[in-house]
Amino acid sequence: APKPPAPKEEAKAEKKEEPKQDKKMTGVPDAKSKADDKAVDPKAEKKDDKKKDKVYIFNHLRFTVLVNEDKSKRAGIRVVGFEVEPFSIAHTHVNQIDWDQCAGQPAGSRGQCSLNTCTQGKPVTQNQAPMVIDPNSKGPTEIVWTYDVAFKQSPIRWSTRWDTYLHSTDDAEVHWFSILNSFTIVLFLAGIVAMIMVRTLRRDFQRYQEQDILDEGQEETGWKLVHGDVFRPPKMAGWLAVCIGTGVQLSISICFLMLFACLGFLSPANRGALMQAMLFIFVFMGIFGGFTSARFFRMFKGNRWRSNALWTAMLFPGISFSIFFVLNILIWGQKSSGAVPFGTLFALLLMWLGISAPLTLVGAFFGYRKQPIENPTRVNQIPRQVPAQPWFVNFWVNLLVCGLLPFGAVFVEVFYVLSSIWLHQFYYLFGFLFLVLVILWLTCAEITVVMCYFQLCCEDYHWWWRSYVSSGCCSFYLFAYSLFYAKSKLQMARGVAVALYVGYMLIVSYSMFLITGSIGFLAAYWFVRKIYGAVKID
Repeated sequence: APKPPAPKEEAKAEKKEEPKQDKKMTGVPDAKSKADDKAVDPKAEKKDDKKKDKVYIFNHLRFTVLVNEDKSKRAGIRVVGFEVEPFSIAHTHVNQIDWDQCAGQPAGSRGQCSLNTCTQGKPVTQNQAPMVIDPNSKGPTEIVWTYDVAFKQSPIRWSTRWDTYLHSTDDAEVHWFSILNSFTIVLFLAGIVAMIMVRTLRRDFQRYQEQDILDEGQEETGWKLVHGDVFRPPKMAGWLAVCIGTGVQLSISICFLMLFACLGFLSPANRGALMQAMLFIFVFMGIFGGFTSARFFRMFKGNRWRSNALWTAMLFPGISFSIFFVLNILIWGQKSSGAVPFGTLFALLLMWLGISAPLTLVGAFFGYRKQPIENPTRVNQIPRQVPAQPWFVNFWVNLLVCGLLPFGAVFVEVFYVLSSIWLHQFYYLFGFLFLVLVILWLTCAEITVVMCYFQLCCEDYHWWWRSYVSSGCCSFYLFAYSLFYAKSKLQMARGVAVALYVGYMLIVSYSMFLITGSIGFLAAYWFVRKIYGAVKID
């Protein structure tokens, strides 16, 4: 950017019929000046009975453009932000003229449009009389709308210009404290769970070794008893492989998206940049989803790998696109400008069918050609009967506990994310968001491993689907909380707005179900392989 002139102020008058202020600067943050708390003259704050029915109008804005010059890295000066300070000024002018002729003209040009209260030599101050409007007055009131611009050197660098929003929110400290508190608690619980599990498993290993030495004919007990059925393929194994592959694809996409956001490649000023980046990354990560799905599909002794790969490529995008298309039809019916045009929908279909699906098939081809995963124990021909289960390993109890703990660790961040999406607020804490995602994944993995261990100890070997659903059910808590958030924070009077909110939150909750379910399943599968590979099985 060329070097701006020396700091100066310039006043312009605007039409009195168009009081709407629409001043903005693209690509840089906007912040209110500290003088904002004193913007209204103290006279306007007096609670006088004679003035209690009067209204004070902010009719002047001062824009302070912040510029930074770093000669060591870049020649010239870059605009890194601007501050806005409102004033209430009762403007007075030299000549009684038609102000329509002065719209957009600098004050004082050709001896006309000259204000006594806003000139280059006499800038606006807080001590001037405020602009007062009497609601009871029946006659017209003239309001002169003005603004001035000043340039100011700033130490803020271009790369950190958006840090303004980190420090501008009133609850930033509360936000940070809540996240750090959740992270500390989760780490503490993780240490306790890991210590208990290690001590319990070590005691189990010692008991099984003593049984092997002392009495070879003694009947096995506990989780070792189901070693011949623990790796038996579950019902609907192909669908489980599809869900695992889709969850892995989404998880890798989220990791890359957070990496780019933390490095500053995604500007908060462009509200659509995050979604566009997510779509592109998800499309190209299809190769990982197809590879993972094919690996588990072959382990489950499936044969139709092409069909499995196609379902992996179609399931999540198909459901999401169908919901999005129905919602878009509702917006079209309202003749809203927010409806997505047909060309954009066609481009999304091309990305889905032309890039994502072929990459998923390529990943599935290489994944199915590899040697199948070898499990530590063989599967018996006749499945073992599952005994009656205690209440604490009941399926619905597992769903309640496994979903509540992960969501309880991250629900504070969920509130800020929902506010950013639905209340049009800036969200800049991508580093903390990535930290919260790590907390969520660790909690899902830990609680799923613990519940899987309890289930195996009760001689129930149907752990495949339960580990996936138990970890993924925190998405139900997310959807329920989103409904509570809409009732308490949003005002949606029309049915189309409610349908849009519920539809989009269904897509978000479904994505979270696939991600957390896959994380929990992979953690449980790793745990089962480890414990059964560490004991001697005849």
